[in-house]
Amino acid sequence: MARLREKPVNDPSDPGPPPPPPAPPTPGAATGHALGNGIPPGAGPPPTDHKVLKSLLGAWALAACSAQETAAVEAHLTDCAPCADEALRLRDAVALLHPEDNLDLDPQLRSRVLAGCLGRRPARIPVPEWAAPYDAETARLDALLRDMGESEWRAPVLLKWFDGRRERSRAATVAGALGQLAAVDGLVAAALGLGDPWEDAPQPDGRVSPADRSEAYWKQRPAAPAPAVVRNSWREQTHTLVRAVSLRDTHGLTVPYGALTMPLSDAFLERAFACWVRAGDIAEAVDYPYRPPLSPHLHRMIDLTVRLLPDALAQRRRNGLAGPPRGLVTAGSPGRTLHLEVEGSGGGHWYIALDSPAAAPAPEKAVAHVALDGTEFCRLAAGHIPPEEAAAGQEGDREAIHDVLAAAASLSRL
Repeated sequence: MARLREKPVNDPSDPGPPPPPPAPPTPGAATGHALGNGIPPGAGPPPTDHKVLKSLLGAWALAACSAQETAAVEAHLTDCAPCADEALRLRDAVALLHPEDNLDLDPQLRSRVLAGCLGRRPARIPVPEWAAPYDAETARLDALLRDMGESEWRAPVLLKWFDGRRERSRAATVAGALGQLAAVDGLVAAALGLGDPWEDAPQPDGRVSPADRSEAYWKQRPAAPAPAVVRNSWREQTHTLVRAVSLRDTHGLTVPYGALTMPLSDAFLERAFACWVRAGDIAEAVDYPYRPPLSPHLHRMIDLTVRLLPDALAQRRRNGLAGPPRGLVTAGSPGRTLHLEVEGSGGGHWYIALDSPAAAPAPEKAVAHVALDGTEFCRLAAGHIPPEEAAAGQEGDREAIHDVLAAAASLSRL
């Protein structure tokens, strides 16, 4: 033992003990997979050198490392503060390069697919252009409803509108909100001579308004309507409406809305707008993002709202809720005008007659200018924001601006 201590242990001349005989192969050792050690062929031991691990941080942030490299890097990060800071910065940079995708389908996807199909083979029976927004919005709402569970169908939905003087609201469930939407769609179905899926409904006879129809629905509906029944009935009705206007000559057909009568094309636009608003209410109730309509469809909805404003303003004057006209204007003559500029998707410039619905709006007669976002304008017309909070930019006659914004909000209803 003494002689062994005197001899250096790292003496290169010492051959050392003979190597042990090779171990017999074990099942799976040749492949290195499930029956072996789990290391792919040719893979060496995990890296341990600081410089090598630091050079792997970029690949690690991009999730491009092998399993061994990932484990080695993450073990190193627990002991090396500089590398841990660098790894966090790289991960943040990768997040900016690859933002999280929204699970919602792009609203333009359906239109692009249809356009591609129609480009190859034109539709034998095309949907009228004015019915396309209704067709698209009902399809989007149906997609939102398709995967809802029982608890989501019972989620509380707050329905809001502006009654001309103040904001109003009513509590409902997703199923109840959808049933009310279908109930008012029945006015259009009746104008087309179609059956009414809602039994015991007040029959449209030219005097029943959407508000009458809604109130009757709330009184007669069951406390907890079956979701599948409500959805299937609503969706079948929407399909029937679109098929009807695609197959028939509907020229000159109108839809009675109580005191108001609309051309069928405008009624379809109004129902498309209502469908989008109700879908937004439902999406908010189940905490799900919901995008605005396609820009051309949104533009049509805004245009309809603007065309209804002069009559709505005149009605508010008759009810003592708006200032009197500043002058008498003969039918067709230019009079005081408000310039409405709607920005963003679906936007444009509109001119609104202030003193009489029969007056002709004229840019040179503009006494006020209002600018606001397209989605905000629609939320105003849906009664979801008060008139005082709607306009981003206002210039000119303050009374005229207030009266027009309040008239827009008064177009909303349950």
